[in-house]
Amino acid sequence: MAEQNRQPLLKRHYYENCPGCKVDQANEVAQGIPFRNLFNIVILVLCTTLPIQSLFPYLYFMVQDFHIAKREEDVGTYAGYVGSSFMLGRCLTSVFWGILADRYGRKPVMVIGVITVIIFSILFGLSSNFWMAISTRFLLGSLNGSMGPMKAYASEIVPEEYQTMGLSTLSASWGIGLILGPALGGYLAQPAEKYPRIFSKGSFWDKFPYFLPSLIISIFASGALILCIWLPETLHYHKNTDQSPDDSYEALENANSSIDTDKKPQESEGGPLKTNENLLLNWPLMSSIIVYCFFSLHDIAYQEVFSLWAVSPQRLGGLSFSSDDVGNVLAISGVALIFFQLTLYPYVERVFGAVPLARVSGVLTIPLLQSYTFIAMLSGFTLYLVINIANIFKSLLSVTINTSLFIVQNKAVEQHQRGAANGITMTAMSLFKAIGPAGAGAVFSWSEKRLDSAFLPGTRLVFFFLNVIEGIGVLMLFKPFLSIRRQSTGRQ
Repeated sequence: MAEQNRQPLLKRHYYENCPGCKVDQANEVAQGIPFRNLFNIVILVLCTTLPIQSLFPYLYFMVQDFHIAKREEDVGTYAGYVGSSFMLGRCLTSVFWGILADRYGRKPVMVIGVITVIIFSILFGLSSNFWMAISTRFLLGSLNGSMGPMKAYASEIVPEEYQTMGLSTLSASWGIGLILGPALGGYLAQPAEKYPRIFSKGSFWDKFPYFLPSLIISIFASGALILCIWLPETLHYHKNTDQSPDDSYEALENANSSIDTDKKPQESEGGPLKTNENLLLNWPLMSSIIVYCFFSLHDIAYQEVFSLWAVSPQRLGGLSFSSDDVGNVLAISGVALIFFQLTLYPYVERVFGAVPLARVSGVLTIPLLQSYTFIAMLSGFTLYLVINIANIFKSLLSVTINTSLFIVQNKAVEQHQRGAANGITMTAMSLFKAIGPAGAGAVFSWSEKRLDSAFLPGTRLVFFFLNVIEGIGVLMLFKPFLSIRRQSTGRQ
């Protein structure tokens, strides 16, 4: 019965030399979970995400080594500038890369992104001053435009019934990369101090104490570049015709279904989806992007605040953790995230739906974050245990929201517009994420200067601001702001 449901109403026409047709044809006859394609998604997304936040555990010490901050309380401000430079670069170029992905294919854009990670991760690790660090991070963000096309690719490379799994795998890999990246930074930064038997004092590794994590990321990206040789292209491109087989098929099926007024190919709460719809006028897409931007702002601000708060001195309201301690916390969260996203999330999403799940996760995040200032009052093993549990739950809630919004966004547009749509998403999200580290660093520095304030003293101010952003995001997950594209039971 399941195989019968997968058969199209009309026989599809495939073009012999079209890479997208070859993928669609393979997916039509494929049986079982497409593990190989899911593995490709994992590797490429990890390659893109590992360098994004890998610097956060050691950024505090890196800025200190640059001797640009006049007071210890100002370190957070300069750390925020370095953290924001990556997202500022990506904000300026994401639409450009999305358009290129729709015109020339997903694969070329992803290959350029992998090469960018190899080169500029190395250069960032060799940074000897504040301005070199900012410049290399900016170029890393602006020249790596693969994340937007990857969202489209994840929904195109797998059969239709596994699209949720493809997007869930992408989101899981994204979340894992954003946790394992900082874990690598925490473990491998300053190796001459941590592992003097292997990396001697006065050696290259002592002169460039933050190079090792960048080197490991570049080596991983080199492996991903080799994998790209066998990576299939999913974009439809047909010579001597302006229509993809998908478009021709849709036209035939839509014409056939127009006789039956009870069948509509795809609807939103505001009307049917048009083939050449202006993406900026597609409110289901734009509303989900805006909501995603607020949660992205919250997530990156949290990541920066958590790392700065954890390594800052207890006298300033921090936890006095080492970069190793921060790496341990993030690595444990990463393991929990892998288990949850690859095993539990697809099932939970089918039962409750993407948007209700995101709403519940957003609401639960607020009291969880509010408890962080009380966790700082603990000490010893109790502190270590409780902060691990809290960060695990925070990571699971965040990745649940992001995955749910990925699903909403990809269902809001047709295949030939997904590259551009995800380019718009990445541009808007990167703008918010560029604001996040700079704003979070400034607020964090300010909080350390008002430890004796009567209203929200110390780090309570930081977590209050994080909760305000989260609260705005939660409110926008409800009607009338968020509009959901309704899918028919037939082929889209």
